Amino acid sequence: METSIRQLNSDDLHLLEAMETGIEDDYILRVYNRISSGSSRMYGLFREGQLASVGGYTIFAKQYVMLGRMRSDLRFRGNNFSTRLMSYIMEQAFSLPAIQWIGANTQLENASARRVMDKLGLAEVSTLYSAISTTASSLETGGPVWQEVTDLRQKRAWIDRLYIKPGAVFPYECYYTFPASEELFADAKLVQWSFFENPDRNRVLITKKDYKREYYLHTVYPWDDLMEQPGLWETVSMAQRQLSEKVKTNALLWMDLSPGQVSKLPEHHTFELPSPWLLYGTERFKKQFGGASVQ
Repeated sequence: METSIRQLNSDDLHLLEAMETGIEDDYILRVYNRISSGSSRMYGLFREGQLASVGGYTIFAKQYVMLGRMRSDLRFRGNNFSTRLMSYIMEQAFSLPAIQWIGANTQLENASARRVMDKLGLAEVSTLYSAISTTASSLETGGPVWQEVTDLRQKRAWIDRLYIKPGAVFPYECYYTFPASEELFADAKLVQWSFFENPDRNRVLITKKDYKREYYLHTVYPWDDLMEQPGLWETVSMAQRQLSEKVKTNALLWMDLSPGQVSKLPEHHTFELPSPWLLYGTERFKKQFGGASVQ
């Protein structure tokens, strides 16, 4: 039987709606116009003219591609269509001259997606929990709020020390983590993000506004001593209140936590901890930027 692959456009939404994916209230149908245009693309694999599998990508910081939005029609599963389609999408993305790294994010419990990542030759990069809560007040210990850093050079010094030099991954947005490079940290981003130093100036908290159907204070703290730094959670709560006042709604708290950090949370924490996310990536980033390995 004949199969073909092509990029999907705004007129193809009805084809996705006709697929039998078993997913109720699939978000990609609501945001289809956004994820199939601009910095995002959607592709479809057709079997005898019927849409059997879809997937796509979004470009971040001009040089990073995140694969995703894989869906298969239940009537066509077992034919390796997702792997064939995502392999084609990777080729299309790497044909763009600016792209230097391609990755994908999937939850640990999603065995089928992980099999596709393995077949594509993508390597596991990191494991992070998307920890979400309405408040951090139960973790406060009465410490002083940390001092905000406004100098761009100081912000960049922290980024260089914590992420660029060691080649660590950085939670760029909610759901989207990437191996660090200079290109990921444009001045405009650093100006928008808030940095707070502890009194000893040996710890920093980074907070950012994000929106994924709801507003979030996206909080980045790369150490395991979550309960050992006085004022850390007071600073998180203060930043969350400020964001809520700015967006005129109760912003939620989002932290990307390593397994080691999760193990240090006390029993009375209020974070939701769903299945952790596994970041997969290519090796091309290492060759291009010289030093930061994605493994």
